[in-house]
Amino acid sequence: MTTALSLVVAYLLGSIPFAYLFGRRSGVDIRAVGDRNVGAFNVFRHVGLTAGIGTLAADAGKGALAVVVARALSGDMFVVFLAGGAAVAAHNWPVFLHFRGGRGAATAVGILLILLPREMSISLGLATIALWMTRNSLYFSSMLFILVPLFCWLFGETLALLTYSVALPCVVGLTHWIRVRRLPLEARKEAKTFWVLRRTGHNH
Repeated sequence: MTTALSLVVAYLLGSIPFAYLFGRRSGVDIRAVGDRNVGAFNVFRHVGLTAGIGTLAADAGKGALAVVVARALSGDMFVVFLAGGAAVAAHNWPVFLHFRGGRGAATAVGILLILLPREMSISLGLATIALWMTRNSLYFSSMLFILVPLFCWLFGETLALLTYSVALPCVVGLTHWIRVRRLPLEARKEAKTFWVLRRTGHNH
């Protein structure tokens, strides 16, 4: 019973489409602009810095909350892992947006910050420096999720956590590949970019 409840709560939390909500608040349907991704980077590009930061924090927060609730309800690490996976899957295929969502990167970050705070914090700091230098969101995500398992190994984390630190980002990467390959060329190029507002002339 606690397993089922943990997964239901995780899925409902993950399904909250913060990118869509922040976009609508500014009169933008985030599903119809840029790379059509219901996620923080698309909000940064087409709504603005404040909304992008809000989306990023909220999407990470719902992932973190999903595993915290699962840990409190069950205490079983396997259930916690499943709840994290359910939250990412829900972000990518949310019931509230007819199963058309984002790619789950920020939600995965929130989950891993709870389960692997040391490894994720270091990786996030290094990946943010790379983002600042390159303005390339694909480099940021790739570096972030490659470093986490490496630090897990270096710091001697359990095999279960090491495996999970690889598996969860694979869901993010697979979703990214499925969604981006269907986009027009310009939208595919934009999917790699962190900031386009100045280039497109918007002032948010």
